Amino acid sequence: MLKENLIYVYVFFHTIFCGCSIDKRREDFEIRPKDYKVEQVGKMAKEEVMENSGFAITEDGNLWTHADGGNLPVLYKINTAGKLLATVEIPNTTNIDWEDLAKDDQGNIYIGDFGNNGNKRQNLRIFRVKENNVNQVDTILFHYADQNDFPPKKSDRNFDCEAFFFHKGNLYLFSKDRGKTETVKVYKVPAQPGKYEAKVIDEIQISTQITAADISPDGKRMALLGYGNVYLFDIEGEKFFDGKKYCIPVGKSGQAEAMVFLNNTDFIFSNEAGKIFKALKKENK
Repeated sequence: MLKENLIYVYVFFHTIFCGCSIDKRREDFEIRPKDYKVEQVGKMAKEEVMENSGFAITEDGNLWTHADGGNLPVLYKINTAGKLLATVEIPNTTNIDWEDLAKDDQGNIYIGDFGNNGNKRQNLRIFRVKENNVNQVDTILFHYADQNDFPPKKSDRNFDCEAFFFHKGNLYLFSKDRGKTETVKVYKVPAQPGKYEAKVIDEIQISTQITAADISPDGKRMALLGYGNVYLFDIEGEKFFDGKKYCIPVGKSGQAEAMVFLNNTDFIFSNEAGKIFKALKKENK
């Protein structure tokens, strides 16, 4: 209980002082606290799903999720209330540090085994699994083109990742800065088995750490989940940060870790304690 209370205090101050800070190189974020109605809709039982860290929509409209690094290599199927519906083991894999899920329109689920807290991993990978046949597992291996030291000096440790999504045949990964750069980098990796060099295609200054990402079904809006805030971006092409940018404070949600769009405007997310929140866009009157 003490740990959870401390997390809420941390997120509260992060929201006030640095969550919706300005990127000096581009247009400001519009802080829109009244655009969405955010409410808790469920909670996962800790004895069933420990430290959930990613979401994807199932074929039948429920949720896939998974546990954080060091836990079993399984996907959990839950409903939005947090009830466990199924546990599916992913064969021939291990969970070094699973951090997020993505899904394409061909029935593939992508499992991001790229958590890199110490910035020294050289075995970063993404598993591709058929939703209707989990025995079919492919592996995407990659390394960051701009990383030369393992680890780099502490102030430059921006090679961790907890957030990605699928878009037009590629996977887009968003860095979680553990140094002092206050920069979120976007890397691009083909969504096909193989070994790749991930190159930076865009970046932005955000004074918080990014823990999940998703893109709307129509491909026109991107969401990044941070501590105490959700950042929404109107996008065109691969310059994800050039369009309008919005900041939605969600400070009462605690240390949020997983997020997915439900439709082109609404999304669902969860925190490390297993609480599930739904954010519904309010109609303009």
